[in-house]
Amino acid sequence: MTTVTDQLLTVPEVMARLKFGRSKVYDLIRSKRLVSITEGRTRRIPEHALQDYIRDRIEEAA
Repeated sequence: MTTVTDQLLTVPEVMARLKFGRSKVYDLIRSKRLVSITEGRTRRIPEHALQDYIRDRIEEAA
């Protein structure tokens, strides 16, 4: 069974999936191209937000 927390990715996990550096991922978050949530000092990116970002980039390239 998949829970909501299973669908939240850390910044390093997003870095690995996109093969981007930490600065690039935070730039995407800052520019609101990649949605994230923060609880205290912890930042998480919902899996669907990462999929949306990738889909948008593919559409832009087409």
